[in-house]
Amino acid sequence: MSPAAPPMPRRRAAFISDVHLGAAHCHAEELAAFLARLDVERLYLVGDIVDLWWMSAKRAAWGHGQNHVVEALHRLRAAGTELIYVPGNHDRPIRRFCGLMLPRMSVRRRVIHTTADGRRLLVVHGDDYDSATQFGGFQEELGDWLYERILTGNRIANALRRRFGLRYWSLADFLKRQSGAAERYIARFIEAGLDDVRRRGLDGIVCGHIHRPALLERDGLVYANDGDWVESLTALVEDRDGTLRLLDHRGETLKRIGPKVCWIDERREVPARAAAPEPLHEAA
Repeated sequence: MSPAAPPMPRRRAAFISDVHLGAAHCHAEELAAFLARLDVERLYLVGDIVDLWWMSAKRAAWGHGQNHVVEALHRLRAAGTELIYVPGNHDRPIRRFCGLMLPRMSVRRRVIHTTADGRRLLVVHGDDYDSATQFGGFQEELGDWLYERILTGNRIANALRRRFGLRYWSLADFLKRQSGAAERYIARFIEAGLDDVRRRGLDGIVCGHIHRPALLERDGLVYANDGDWVESLTALVEDRDGTLRLLDHRGETLKRIGPKVCWIDERREVPARAAAPEPLHEAA
């Protein structure tokens, strides 16, 4: 993307996860460019932002791109964006700081975000649902090994595509969609998340963890997965009216869910609930 690309419209909130800074497969430059265009009141970092697993194995891959991401986050914070960090499994040690509040930044185990139209969404990384979704044992270890090889192929394939002026395309996502086992795993993950918010009496969930972006409504509940920055290169944002959008790394809308309405006519939409007062989030 050109550095001269215009800023995106101002958003009420944005959610990114699974950046895996420090890991070889992180698309840091693309994320830095996305953040440079972002204009948002509140940014949720929904886990696995820094890959401490990878870095602890003495395989850290930290270069200019990773520095640019950190610089972009600093610029957002300096411009007035509030940052909420919800650590995941790859940055689990940061959970020791849950409850800590710094100027315009806080660390939370999980949090509830209230949209402009009054929907209350649980924001959590998603590794809490592993016990309900993972296969375990040798099959899981084989999957981790194979996934690393697929990501390597993904990087090579897109390096070739860039030479021919083609857009980014996720080989990893394509291959996973061909796997019945992977699709069953994702279906179990979605159900586990929706069951959780249903028990809590909430209106939906925003999560990451499984590297599969999604934005859907099921039985009146919102399931939003903001994706990742090793495969899909996606983020979730909330517009000023409560519309939720899944964006690609260019800022283009992939999917959207409009604001909750009580009635619609040819002239306007009327929100079902008035815009929630500040703060926009609460501890869960």
